[in-house]
Amino acid sequence: MEKQKVQIDHKDTVIKIRGLKKSFEDYAVLRGIDLDLYQGENLVVLGRSGTGKSVLIKLISGLLTPDRGTIEVLGKDVTKISDKELQELRIRIGFSFQNSALYDSMTVRKNLEFPLVRNRKNITRAEIDTAVETVLDAVGLSQTINQMPAELSGGQRKRIGIARTLILNPEIMLYDEPTAGLDPITCIEINDLINEVQQRYKTSSIIITHDLTCAKTTGDRIAMLLDGQFQRIGTFEEVFNTNDERVKPFFDYNFIQ
Repeated sequence: MEKQKVQIDHKDTVIKIRGLKKSFEDYAVLRGIDLDLYQGENLVVLGRSGTGKSVLIKLISGLLTPDRGTIEVLGKDVTKISDKELQELRIRIGFSFQNSALYDSMTVRKNLEFPLVRNRKNITRAEIDTAVETVLDAVGLSQTINQMPAELSGGQRKRIGIARTLILNPEIMLYDEPTAGLDPITCIEINDLINEVQQRYKTSSIIITHDLTCAKTTGDRIAMLLDGQFQRIGTFEEVFNTNDERVKPFFDYNFIQ
């Protein structure tokens, strides 16, 4: 499916990162990065394994603490707010984990109900049922409602994981390697779903990947992370229209090998 044009508000920055640094012992993973995510945008952070892509979204969601720099999410600096404020902010962020992070002992229905019951104290049974049915329809898996995660394919598990993040109607989606470990046809389905979520839920998203097909299909803008910094930011064509020897092999491996 070809990516449809979406309305992006470049005056409304939902994530603003400045001078962000993070090291682990003597290894500098992020070396002073700046990044903006605009309202309604799908922004792909692209890079090889071990370049700090997943570290970045853990910093954004407050799961890690930066060494230096600021991270503003929906107008709040995640490095300075209280634990209570951070928990409230996380409800507005959907985090799609690489392994889908489903509870194996729960049915699909119970997996989807869990974040609602935990975060919406006065929600009724009817409201829960409607919300579950709505997100299952959105990801095209209404028929799996009573199945266990072990009965699902890898692609179905990924979709249910996305549905569970959508059930709280997040304003921001963070996707961590959404196509990792999936076959080519299922990758296409997940890429299309990411674009459908952007259209239907009006989300702003950061998509972490090393899959160029995912990047090209889903990204309104691409940010190439190399040597701990964003070396190139722009459209897919702008990022890869270069003779930079760090970038060309990455492109060739994805599309030629």
